Amino acid sequence: MSLTMYEASIPVFIRYLGNLSALLEKAEAHAKELSFDPANFVESRLIADMDPLRSQIQRASDSAKGCGARLAGVDIPSFPDTEKTLSELQERITKTVDFLKSIKPADIDGSADREVILKMRRGPVNFTGRSYLFNFALPNFLFHVTTAYAILRANGVKIGKLDYLGGL
Repeated sequence: MSLTMYEASIPVFIRYLGNLSALLEKAEAHAKELSFDPANFVESRLIADMDPLRSQIQRASDSAKGCGARLAGVDIPSFPDTEKTLSELQERITKTVDFLKSIKPADIDGSADREVILKMRRGPVNFTGRSYLFNFALPNFLFHVTTAYAILRANGVKIGKLDYLGGL
């Protein structure tokens, strides 16, 4: 049996959003252990010209829900980028996962050849569903999850590769 578009997308997004949530829980515990305000993590960044942790999580959320919606042919839910605490970022992850869980395999399977048009700053970019998923959506999503991991790790949170990968 071949890998389906659903199998290659929604479960991957849900898994890594769950892993991201677990990373935030470890950050919260680390902050409490050190009597450190966990809100400080929200604006932490790897380098001055990169977006902070909150933006990395917002973009991971946007990538996952945008991909799911585009492949399913439904409207993308709009979440304002107003999160200022780890708890609010956790809520965003939960809302994203809830939306993704509402998408069923039949909504996405068959979308491999569907046209997907992204409106980018430089102009529209045309994809097939397959090329959008594998060449843009998944790499973009994982970039932001990885960057969030790196920000937390660089700030001393005791996390490692297995925390990023989640339960195997």
